[in-house]
Amino acid sequence: MIYDILKIMYKRVLLKLSGEQMQGKFDGGFDAERAAWIADEVKKIKDSQVVIMIGGGNYARGAQLAGGGVERVTADNIGMMATMMNALALADVFNSRGVPTRALSNICADQIIDQFTHRRAISHLEKGRIVIVAGGIGRPYLTTDTGAVNLALELECDAILKATKVDGVYDSDPHENPSAKKFEHLTLLEAVEQSEVRVMDKAAIALAYDHQQPIVVFELLKENNIMRAVAGEAIGTTISA
Repeated sequence: MIYDILKIMYKRVLLKLSGEQMQGKFDGGFDAERAAWIADEVKKIKDSQVVIMIGGGNYARGAQLAGGGVERVTADNIGMMATMMNALALADVFNSRGVPTRALSNICADQIIDQFTHRRAISHLEKGRIVIVAGGIGRPYLTTDTGAVNLALELECDAILKATKVDGVYDSDPHENPSAKKFEHLTLLEAVEQSEVRVMDKAAIALAYDHQQPIVVFELLKENNIMRAVAGEAIGTTISA
């Protein structure tokens, strides 16, 4: 296979997965078959370390819960707990598929999940394990996209791989506009300044811009795409300096 001889560009990457992707064929909750498919795709990666930041929208979204008597801080805390449920389930599926994985959380819940620390995450990575991080950044008013950029910077990841439903960044929704234009490459500054670029919230993009952190946006549900992104192939849209 051609992929056996690809030169690995990225030695450590952060893969951002949304909660919506975890629900798979269901309207909500967790689809173990989808998780197993992702595990098998991640298993193809050789000689690179992988950190996963997981969302929780398949269970709860803080911004949607807020209101009607529910405080925004409470709603965001519920959203962060939803990411913990995904991390625990996803780690179990990965391990069952022969992909050594540990789940860590930025929210303290020692009875069910290990607390994230920099040293613990690095130790797992150096032992060849996938590290799934829940709880976003651990504070309200900040999305898991912002948490993903923050985590990638902290763990010195070479790139953020943002897995989406489409094959890159467009100037409008390609599902609604057949004439939507795909960007092969954007600078981080363009991603910050252009309102039509909505692949991540602007706080996350701005943080990436401040530290010149590359982001690759690609389609998740295409065989070998995760491996190809890690290998540095030109798939999707690259957002960089």
